[in-house]
Amino acid sequence: MKLDAHQHFWRYSAEGYPWIPVGSALQNDWLPVDLAALQRPLGFDGSIAVQARQTVEESRWLLELADANPRVRGVVGWVDIRNEGVDEILGELAEHPRFVGVRHVVQDEPDDHFLIRAEFIRGLRKLAAHGLTYDLLIYPHQLPAAIELVRMLPDQRFVLDHLAKPRIKEGEVSPWDHQIRELAKAPNVWCKLSGVVTEANWLDWKRSDFTPYFEVAMEAFGPKRLMFGSDWPVCQLAGNYQSVHDLAADAFVGLSTDELAAVWGGNCAAFYGLKSGEL
Repeated sequence: MKLDAHQHFWRYSAEGYPWIPVGSALQNDWLPVDLAALQRPLGFDGSIAVQARQTVEESRWLLELADANPRVRGVVGWVDIRNEGVDEILGELAEHPRFVGVRHVVQDEPDDHFLIRAEFIRGLRKLAAHGLTYDLLIYPHQLPAAIELVRMLPDQRFVLDHLAKPRIKEGEVSPWDHQIRELAKAPNVWCKLSGVVTEANWLDWKRSDFTPYFEVAMEAFGPKRLMFGSDWPVCQLAGNYQSVHDLAADAFVGLSTDELAAVWGGNCAAFYGLKSGEL
């Protein structure tokens, strides 16, 4: 089973997606039929759709897409974790078998300690009861708070998106590398090998640019806690589906057959709790 652990869908509007660069390929509708055309030649069986807007309405829309498209194996949506009534909303969404997790765009929060605010932690504590995971979308300067958070909630499953967006374009590895190793010491944290091409020079990156970052991730998390994610269609700012797939394939060279099965899909299915009947 080959799965993409991280991609997005949207019907484009400038008002709904103000973060999308003007004049880019992202200023289009990107839907399951478009992704399937790219995935099938590479042997993918499906993917996890991750929120791109911070609205509950988008979470519900992604679940509608999943109902209509069996290749959408799971949805990581958004709810306001800080809301005192979040448990009710989580309960509603979690009734859908393909609602598998929650994400907040923490990278845009000005407070470096946002992740460990009392009201945010209060909401995160409610996820486990609903069988939900949490995706960490952060920048390197937010890693210290993430390390503290995952230690505070050892029973919550976390996955780090995009390697915490290291400064690949600048070639900066430290202190990111030390902090990634520290984060990985928590056994409740996984990592997506995703979203790296957009942290490099969009027009002039080469495969060796990513080598030191992939090596740290492979060493820290190992093949039992790593999973491939394309970050499609965002990856199109600096590449395409094939190129991000090939970058991961290079990083996975040398793994055993069982380890390859894990990083290309098994770990994703296990982390998000995909049922065998859904696969």
